[in-house]
Amino acid sequence: MPKGSFVGDVAKDLGLQLPEIRDRGIRVVSEGSTQYFSLHGKTGYLVTAERIDREQLCESVQQCVLRCELIVYGIQVEITDINDNAPSFKENELERRMSEATAPGSRFPLPEAHDPDSGRNSLQSYELSGDEHFSLAVQAGPGGDQRPELVLAKALDREEAAFHELVLRAMDGGDPARTGTARIRVTVLDANDNAPVFGQAEYTVRVPEDVPVGSVLVTVTATDADEGLNGHVKYSWKKIREKASNIFHLDSETGTTTLLQNLDFEEGDAYELEVQAQDGGGLFDTAKVTITISDINDNAPVISVRSALSDISEDAPSGTVVALLHVQDRDSGANGMVRCSLDGDVPFRLQSSHGTYYSVVTARELDREQVSEYNVTVRAADGGSPSLQSSAVLALRVLDVNDNAPVNLSHIRKVEFKLDDGELKGSRNPPFQ
Repeated sequence: MPKGSFVGDVAKDLGLQLPEIRDRGIRVVSEGSTQYFSLHGKTGYLVTAERIDREQLCESVQQCVLRCELIVYGIQVEITDINDNAPSFKENELERRMSEATAPGSRFPLPEAHDPDSGRNSLQSYELSGDEHFSLAVQAGPGGDQRPELVLAKALDREEAAFHELVLRAMDGGDPARTGTARIRVTVLDANDNAPVFGQAEYTVRVPEDVPVGSVLVTVTATDADEGLNGHVKYSWKKIREKASNIFHLDSETGTTTLLQNLDFEEGDAYELEVQAQDGGGLFDTAKVTITISDINDNAPVISVRSALSDISEDAPSGTVVALLHVQDRDSGANGMVRCSLDGDVPFRLQSSHGTYYSVVTARELDREQVSEYNVTVRAADGGSPSLQSSAVLALRVLDVNDNAPVNLSHIRKVEFKLDDGELKGSRNPPFQ
C-alpha cells in the first residue's frame, strides 16, 4: 500500500465528530520509532504514513498486526499478505559428495527454501528432477516446516557416472504460484560406511546478555569411526535464522560457537539452533543447540509525555489532569518494574491511569499570588540493583483569576509614640482610626 492509503474510518468507528478531532488535537502514535499511520484531520480517516512491507515487519508471524494509539483509544491494523515473494534458496548452486558404496534408501539433507510470505502464499512443496538414481523425500520439522532430503533410489557406480546433475524446485501456494530453484551436482566418491555421531542430542547453555563479544558459548562434538577424508568431520548450521547467523559463529573444524556481537535480552531471550556434523563422504548427524539469554538491568525507564498543559487556571478544581505520561522499561522481572514519583512539595500528584500510563493531576487548590509557575519533575526508577532512573520536567504556568478585592489605604493616619519615664505615651493628630 502506498503512503496515504485509506486504512479505516476512525471518526465513524469511534463515534467522533470531525470538529472533536481538530479541537482536541487527537493524533495517532505508533509503537516504535517509525510512525506507520496518521489521522487525517479533515476526514477522520486513518491513513498510511509510510510504505508497509509485511515481510520486513513480521518475518515469521502468521498474523501481522501493527498497533497504534490515540490518547484514549487503541487501534490494531492487520496487514494482509499478498504473494509478492517467490521461494528462494540461500545458495543456487550446490555440490554433494556421495560414496559409491552408499546403500539405496540413504538420505541426505538438502537446503531449505525460504519464502517470507504467509499462509497459502508461503512455501508449500518441493520437486526434484534429474535422473533415476535419486528421489526426493520431505520430512516435517518440529515446527511444522518442510525439510527436503535427497534419497538414493538406485546404487551408484562411479565408473559408470562420476557426476549427477539435479534440480531442486520449491513452490508456494499462490495463484499463480511462484517457484525457486537450486542446481545440485552430486560427485560420486569411494566407500564411506560410518556417519558422524554427536555426543548428545541437545546442547543447552545460559549466558548473561552482557557476555563479552568473542566469548565461547558452547562447543559441540561429533565422532566418526572412518579414517581419512571419510572420518573428517566438519560442522555447519543446519537451521539458523539470518538474525542469529549475525550473532553466533560456528567454527567448522572445532564445533565451537562464539559471540560475534553484543546480546540484547530485549531483542531476543532465547535462540534455538540446529547444528550439523558432516563427514567427507556426505554422511551427517544433527543436534539441537539452545542458547538462553539472562536479563541484566541495562535499560533505564523511559518517560514519554503523551499530552500536557502549559497553562492552568488558579481556580482549577482538585483532580484536574495536567499531563498524561507513558512510562516503560524494556527490562524484565524486577529490572522492568517501575516506580514513579514527583519531586518536591508541589500541589500535584501522580495517578495510575491504565497499565503503564500515569496522569499528573492537581492535589489541591492553586494560588497564583503565591506561586505563578511550576517546574514539576517526574521521576521513574526501576527495581534493579542498582536501580536505574530517568526524569522529565513539566513546565506549568498558573493563570490569574479575579479572586482578590481592592484594599482602601486612605484611612491610615500617622501615629507617634514615645517613652517617658518608662511609660508609653502617644499623641494622635488627627485622631487614630
